[in-house]
Amino acid sequence: MGITTADDAGVFRLDDDRALVQSVDFFAPIVDEAYDWGRIAAANALSDIYAMGGWPLTALQLVGWPRSRLPLEVLGEVIAGGADVMAGAGVTITGGHSIDNETPVYGFAVTGTMSPGRVVTNGTARPGELIVLTKPLGTGIAAAALKARVADPALRDAAVETMAALNGPASTVMVESGVTCATDVTGYGLAGHLREIITASGVSARLDMDAVPVLAGIADLVEAGVYPGGSLRNLESVRSSLRTSRSSTEQKILADAQTSGGLLMGVSPRRSGRLIGKLRQVAPAATVIGEFTTAGGEPVIEVL
Repeated sequence: MGITTADDAGVFRLDDDRALVQSVDFFAPIVDEAYDWGRIAAANALSDIYAMGGWPLTALQLVGWPRSRLPLEVLGEVIAGGADVMAGAGVTITGGHSIDNETPVYGFAVTGTMSPGRVVTNGTARPGELIVLTKPLGTGIAAAALKARVADPALRDAAVETMAALNGPASTVMVESGVTCATDVTGYGLAGHLREIITASGVSARLDMDAVPVLAGIADLVEAGVYPGGSLRNLESVRSSLRTSRSSTEQKILADAQTSGGLLMGVSPRRSGRLIGKLRQVAPAATVIGEFTTAGGEPVIEVL
């Protein structure tokens, strides 16, 4: 697997039984607390491996730090947060690289393994299959609210814990349950990543907006004008694929750029009950949010 279908990670076959799965991700701070930023960056970097059905083994740290403006002690807190999440995932940090950079950035290049016969891609959705999401939306809007100092503590805590939660347990359930396709919801938002699936698979999608899990208070923030520029660009990019009469607020939530978002899966109806039952033991927000449909020409996302 390479970049042809915009899959989450690269997969390189070693032999008939083993393949390497690799990805990289880093970003600037999205919360004030250094330790939490490290936790979120680690969970986010691991998510691409989990979305492919792989299991991460090693990670290399990537650091850009403004030495003249921010104490190295703060960097130490960031690294501690990342290290704790990696250790919790059973991943060994084997090294990394740092540079002096005007904007602080932090993340990881992650390598894992998987069976070549169990790769989960984003290009194999089929009409009639159900669409499942494992985490609530709204973390991009929450981060914008934190930056603007208008987020309440409850939203801050909920957003951080959502972003720092590993997708590993949900990935294990996903692979064992025989889902047909998957991706993780990150920078392009739910609508953008769903469009990648339907484009690669040659199908369309129908979403039930009322079934989509969203962090509490997010709609109020959007209506108050809190919405990040990256999410707005997502909305403009995906607008031509949307077919909906839902409100502009709801459309903005669907396009909100997520950090360390949930897994987005396609599963046959006969397997869905067992999948959801097991998922909710490790990802309580997991739910069916729609279905894949036959594409009549250009794939579209219908939002009811």
